[in-house]
Amino acid sequence: MFDWLFRRKRPVARTLRLRSRGELGDVRRVDFEELAPALETYLGQAAYLQLGYFETLSELIAPIPDLRTKETLSLASGAALTKHRALLDLIRAQGDDPMALMLPFREPLDAFRRATHGKRPLETMLSVYLTSGMLDDFYLALSASYGDTGKRVAEILGEKEDRRGIADIVIDAIADDEEWRSLLALWGRRVVGDTLLIARAVLLVPTWGADEEKRVEPVYTDLMAAHSRRMSRMGLDA
Repeated sequence: MFDWLFRRKRPVARTLRLRSRGELGDVRRVDFEELAPALETYLGQAAYLQLGYFETLSELIAPIPDLRTKETLSLASGAALTKHRALLDLIRAQGDDPMALMLPFREPLDAFRRATHGKRPLETMLSVYLTSGMLDDFYLALSASYGDTGKRVAEILGEKEDRRGIADIVIDAIADDEEWRSLLALWGRRVVGDTLLIARAVLLVPTWGADEEKRVEPVYTDLMAAHSRRMSRMGLDA
C-alpha cells in the first residue's frame, strides 16, 4: 500500500534524511483579555489557514496511486474547505470582506506552509495533521474572547474526525517500515516551533515580556500536551 511513499530497496543501509530548512477538547479556553487580537484578525487568519490546508492536501492527492489513501486525503481536504467556507460565511455575517481580512496573512501563512512542507508526502501529511490540530486548538482556546461569534468558530473548528485517517496512514507506514518512526518523530518535533510562532504572531502583544509569557503559558502548555498525545497515538515520541 505504501510503495508510493518510499522506494522498496532494502540494501545495506537506506538512510532517510530530513531536508534542510532555512483534538480539541483538552485544551483549556483562556480569556486572553488585552492579548486577544481583533475579531477581524482572528477570523482572517483562521480562514486562510483552512484554505492552505485544503490546498496542501489537494496537491498530495494526484500523484498517489493508492485509492484508499486518495479517499482519506480527499475527505480531509474537503473538510478543510468546508471549514474555510463556513468561516467566510461568518466573516460576511459580520459585514466584512473575507478577501480583505485574509490578504494580510497570505504571505506569512504561505511561508509557513512552505516551511512545514516535507520532502516526502508522508512528512507533509504529518505536518498537516499536527499543525492543523495545534492551531485549531489555539483558536478554540481564543474563542471565548469573542462571544457568540467565538462560539460559532468553536463549532466550525471543533470537528477533528476528518483528519483521523491521516494519522492512520502514518501508523500503517511505520508498521510497514520501522525506519519511518525516527524520521517522522524528528519531523513532528521540527514543525512545532513554526506552528507556535504562527499562534504567537496573532496575539496583540507589541513586545513580549515576563507578564505576557505567563498569561499565555497555560495555553501553550496545553497545546504541547495535546501535540504529545497525537504523536504518541501514532507511535512517535514528541
